[in-house]
Amino acid sequence: MATRVQVINETVRGFEEGGYTLCFQWCRYLYDNGGLEHGYRFIWRREDGSLQPARGQARIPSIEILEELVKTAKNEGWGDYDAGDIDKKFAG
Repeated sequence: MATRVQVINETVRGFEEGGYTLCFQWCRYLYDNGGLEHGYRFIWRREDGSLQPARGQARIPSIEILEELVKTAKNEGWGDYDAGDIDKKFAG
């Protein structure tokens, strides 16, 4: 299990009802044994700005919203990363 997660890039979609924000993030996962991995995640942010981790699961309201967040990430230039390619650079 990752001991720390560093968010490198993020795109968000807020919802009026409940005040939560759905985040799509490109992250660096750091492990106790010194390991390092990269990857994407969806996570909810509460009204107070704190994250709502749910053991790796975030309920996505619709494919339309998922696609909207991924499209925004691609338009911003970070939605096409391949974690396997990036992790190989760090391993070598």
